[in-house]
Amino acid sequence: MFHTQSDVVFIKGLKIEAVIGVYEWERAITQPLLIDIALETDIGQAAISDNVDDALNYKAVCDDVSEWCQAIKAKLLEHLAGQIADKLLEKYATHKVTLSIAKPTAIKQADAVGVQITRHAKASSNDA
Repeated sequence: MFHTQSDVVFIKGLKIEAVIGVYEWERAITQPLLIDIALETDIGQAAISDNVDDALNYKAVCDDVSEWCQAIKAKLLEHLAGQIADKLLEKYATHKVTLSIAKPTAIKQADAVGVQITRHAKASSNDA
């Protein structure tokens, strides 16, 4: 499913209604977005403890991503994806985020159009 040597917490098909688009009519409505997220993280402690406090909480991630999508009101999917990835890396214990955002109603002839990005956490000064 995922081609990585790390543990992954994933969210598939998160459905969000948000303002997105460059045209004036798009700025006046919400449109559906479908978001897939893969967060590379160490799940070892949660696997041992069976305690949600030791896990990357995917419910919290979904709530945050939904809130960010609605607040950002991006014109471009590229901008929205970059903003979300940066916020996820900043807030959650993950070293790599891959996410895709699709607009399923953007092009009548296509099931969906969208973008996929991968971002890595910045190395801290302690890592040197």
